Amino acid sequence: MNNKFFAETLIRWYTHQHRDLPWRQTQNPYPIWLSEIILQQTRVVQGLPYYERFLEAYPTVTDLANAPEQDVLRLWQGLGYYSRARNLHQTAKHVAYQLNGVFPASHKELLKLKGIGPYTAAAIASFAFDERVAVVDGNVYRVLARIFGIDLDIASTEGQKKFAQLASELISETSPALYNQAIMEFGAVHCTPTSPDCLLCPFQGVCEANLTGRVAQLPVKLKKTKVRVRYFHYFILTKDGQLAMNLRTERDIWQQLYDFYLVETEHPDATLDSLPLPSFLQKAIYQSVVSQPSEKITHILTHQRIQVRFWQVALPSDFYSELPPSLQFFSQEEIDELPKPVLVSTYWKAMFFK
Repeated sequence: MNNKFFAETLIRWYTHQHRDLPWRQTQNPYPIWLSEIILQQTRVVQGLPYYERFLEAYPTVTDLANAPEQDVLRLWQGLGYYSRARNLHQTAKHVAYQLNGVFPASHKELLKLKGIGPYTAAAIASFAFDERVAVVDGNVYRVLARIFGIDLDIASTEGQKKFAQLASELISETSPALYNQAIMEFGAVHCTPTSPDCLLCPFQGVCEANLTGRVAQLPVKLKKTKVRVRYFHYFILTKDGQLAMNLRTERDIWQQLYDFYLVETEHPDATLDSLPLPSFLQKAIYQSVVSQPSEKITHILTHQRIQVRFWQVALPSDFYSELPPSLQFFSQEEIDELPKPVLVSTYWKAMFFK
């Protein structure tokens, strides 16, 4: 297939079929960068409201840089992968304070920014600065694998090299930004992972996967990420109308977010008596009214499956014990402003805002 034909066909399809999304109406690198970070691991329908709220709260990269990290994490709450939010904030500070508010204008320089990999750098470089550099994401892998009949594992070094080379050869000479938008959009809404619209596809007659009956088999991804199962017991300590919240500082999920006091175990059916409780919690339970545990709740992350039980511990007013430094009591109004994992936020609201 002629490279020019491929690019022109995609662009023609995009001209008539693309979604009207706000970050496509600008060449300002700040909102483009913001949209790309939000849309990593996030679908457009979920990410769009966050994009709008972030731009309303922080209209410029300097506004974002000057925001407290806790406010940024609170606004991000619900998107998951919170390292994206922390990297977003750090990069905003770097651009605002070290680069005088001006984003680097090339793929090579964009790669030096925290939280920006090859795909995101290519997207910003082409959409904001019209640099001829191809984007290669999951949508692009799928489109190229099917149309050109490539059965190399997309997770392999050989496969990634092949797809990157082909993507660079195919990108439009005259309209790289439009081409990149087109191939990403085509994969997102037309050549979808399941039930692609092959009947109305502009490549129907030349698509190798369609011609050979391999649409469901391509692209090939052999390596599967192992899912880790974890068992959480959350202790909700209340005293005089306040509730104890724990700031997660360890290198783990939900870093710099607040949750309840956590005891993790390797045993799926651990009881209160068998849990490895620290001394302050043993004392608290001994002096308090402890509710029966909640039903087991399963919380699913991309690479983790967390089984959770919640225990409510009503402390007497005269209870005193030295608490871990990360654990503090807050009022309900204060807790509402704290950045929290969705799991914790959902349970807290269900318990205290019935």
